[in-house]
This record gives sequence, structure tokens and C-alpha cells, in this order.
Amino acid sequence: MAITVNEIVTVNPATEAELHRYPVMSEAEVGAVLDSVRGSSPAWRGVPIRHRAELMHAAAAVLRRRIDELTGLITAEMGKAVTEARAEVEKCANTFDHFADHAEEYLADQDAPADGSRSFVVFEPLGTVLAIMPWNFPFWQVTRFAAPALMAGNTGVLKHASNTTGCALAIESVFREAGFPDSVFRTLVVPGRRVAPVIEDPRVAAITLTGSDDTGSQAATVAGRCLKKSVLELGGSDAFVVLEDADLEAAARVGVRARFQNCGQSCIAAKRFIVVEKVADSFEEAFVAEARRLRVGDPTEPATQMGPLARDDLRQDLERQLQQSLDAGARLLTGGRRLDRKGWFFEPTVLAGCAPGMPAFDEETFGPLASVTRVAGEDQARDLANHSAFGLGGNVWTTDVERGVRFARSLETGGVFVNGMTHSDPRLPFGGVKRSGYGRELHAFGIREFVNIKTIWVG
Repeated sequence: MAITVNEIVTVNPATEAELHRYPVMSEAEVGAVLDSVRGSSPAWRGVPIRHRAELMHAAAAVLRRRIDELTGLITAEMGKAVTEARAEVEKCANTFDHFADHAEEYLADQDAPADGSRSFVVFEPLGTVLAIMPWNFPFWQVTRFAAPALMAGNTGVLKHASNTTGCALAIESVFREAGFPDSVFRTLVVPGRRVAPVIEDPRVAAITLTGSDDTGSQAATVAGRCLKKSVLELGGSDAFVVLEDADLEAAARVGVRARFQNCGQSCIAAKRFIVVEKVADSFEEAFVAEARRLRVGDPTEPATQMGPLARDDLRQDLERQLQQSLDAGARLLTGGRRLDRKGWFFEPTVLAGCAPGMPAFDEETFGPLASVTRVAGEDQARDLANHSAFGLGGNVWTTDVERGVRFARSLETGGVFVNGMTHSDPRLPFGGVKRSGYGRELHAFGIREFVNIKTIWVG
């Protein structure tokens, strides 16, 4: 990817070949987009929710009809294995359907009895929501914002990651093809350095951002200065805790998928594997064996399980984290090298002997690198799991489900999965604490983030 004053150039991370050149919008063009989207807000909020639902179902149908095209676009722009890219589009279609089916229920007036003859709460749209989105799940991240926000009667403006500009424009075209008014959802083709003035613009009512904690902090500072609502879904360093009574074969199998899915480029990927000493040897052996079986290569091939990293600078940063952790005493169990081929490929890598103070433990590792840490027992596992600046998701593995639930309650995260892989689902609220951000996406909690929760009291 390259960005100049005049254009954004996208590059295929598997071949390093140029894909497309997109003209960067001028200030006047950005203003025209904001004018049109803000101008359409009053009419859109007046559209009956059942008609919005019909349009959202139509958008789901467009995704399914264009799934081959959109899958190929995701794979070309950010290197996701084609089977995972296809699953991403399918998940977006299902989420459009979910909010079409449930938004009316989620936004129904709620009685709040007090001292008047009647008092109740209504949920009304805020206006235009600016979404600043990352490249790693280029359709899903946008869907998590767009489906509930549009169903609530808001309009949307998308500033996507520059290396997935094609995906951003394709998403806009999906809504248009489904019959949404042209100005209900628009995309801005601008570099990241031009986002702050858009956040400040009075035509924008609120913002949502998915990305790194540093980027989120900068955006929230601008929004806060303007007294605008923000939702932040930021980085993660999720703990995957394996207790001594866990099903080790299942934990290793699911753990490899949880770490290396999407080439490890996921905020909710398992990153820190914290294993009780009694079973650590067996778990490491099974985990490494599973990692070595992963098929890495051309992401357009259906048999490929892991493609390249999305950018070369991401690979370079992963190498830094790996080397500094090795220098600090970690041990390399497998991987650790670039693939000898064109593209930004890196081997599935597993480190053992990791501890606080090492980048592989302290930082978010956004690539195919897993760290394993041994602990004496459950108490130390809990303490180390919580020894993180992040708090997005987490896992615990044990054959005693009640023990797993008790352990889950003790973790400082937005979600914990017992004997399963952390994932996002429109039926579940999603978000984090600490430096993983604030606010929630999905479920009823997500659709109510960008509404005015208004009290009406009748004497």
C-alpha cells in the first residue's frame, strides 16, 4: 500500500503486485459527502423500522448474491485465506438479517414507572455516525457498526483502512444495490491523517473506531473535546488458560485455530497461552504438532489455512517482538522465519517460557506468533491472565464447567469463553475494558450505543 496526496494505491500482500489506484477525495468532496449524509438523516429516521428491516434483508441478499466477487476482493486486498473470507461475507449477511429481525424488539419503548401517570423510555437516533475501521476483517468490522446503526435510524460515514479501500467502496455499493437511499451510507477515500477534522465536523454526531489502543486514544481525545459519543473496540492480548483437568487434545486443536486464524491478525485471537505446569509438556507437544500441520500459502487456494500478513511493516514488527522475546529468555518451539517466496508470509510460530517483561507477553502480537507461559496452578493462571493492559476476551479450558464459569468471572475482560474459541456473534454483546476500549457492539447493547435514551414523563 502507498498513500500520496492525490491517491491511495492498494497492493496484494500475497504477490506484492499493485491492485488499484484510488483518487483521494478533496476537502470539497469530503464536505459534499458529509452534507449529503447529514442531510438525509431526518428523512431516514422517519422511515418506519419495518421498512428499514426490508432494506437490511435486501442487503443480506446482495451479499449472498455477490459472495464470490466480495470474497475475492477481501483475499486480494488483505491476504485472508479464501475460505475464511467467504465465511466473513456469510457472517455479515447473517448479521444484517439478525438486526433486521430484532431491531424493533431491541428498540421498543420501555416502561419506567415513577410518580407520574405514565413514564417510559424511547430510543431515538443520534444522526450521522462516523466509523473508522481496520483492514483485518474488512467487511465484518463495518457490519458490526452499520447493521445496528442504520436499523436504529442513524446514517453512516465510513473511513476504512487505506489498504482495503476497494472493500470500503464495495460495502457502499451493497447498500445502494439493496435500495437504501444513496446518502444513508457513504465512504470517504482519505488517508488517516485527515480523519481528525471529520471527527470535529458538526455534521458528525458520534464516532465508532476499531483499531489499536494508540489510534483509539487519539480519536477519543478529539471526540471528547467536541463532546461526541464514541465507542472504541481496540487491541487485545487474550489469555487462553489451560487448567490441569482440561481436555488437552481439544484445547490444542482449538487453540491453534484461535491463535492462527486470519494469520493471527485478530484483536480477539488467543495470544497468551497460560498452562498449568502439570500438563504443560503434553499441551505444548500437541499444540506445536497442530501448528506445524497448518497449510500456509496462496490464499486463493481452498486448501490454504493461512495466508500472508496484510503488510510488510506488520511482519517486521512481529519479527521485532519475536527477537526481543528470545533475547529475554523465551524458547522457540517452532517457526520463527519468513517464507522463502514472494509476499509477506511468516511461519506459524510458538514460543515457550514467556513471562511479563517480554514483548510476546506484554504487547499485542498481531500475527502468527503464540506465547506459552507455565504456571503452578489456577491462582497464578488468573493473576497472569489479568496481568495485561488489555481486557478484550479470554478463554479457560477445564472439564469442570462450574469451575470454568467461576474462573471466567474472575477475568478482567469484556468476554470469556469456557471450553471454546472466542468469537463475535450478533446475539452477544462485544467489547472490552482497560486499553481494549469501551462501549459495546452487537446485541441490544450495541444498537443502543448510538441512540438518545430519552425519558418521557406524563403527569
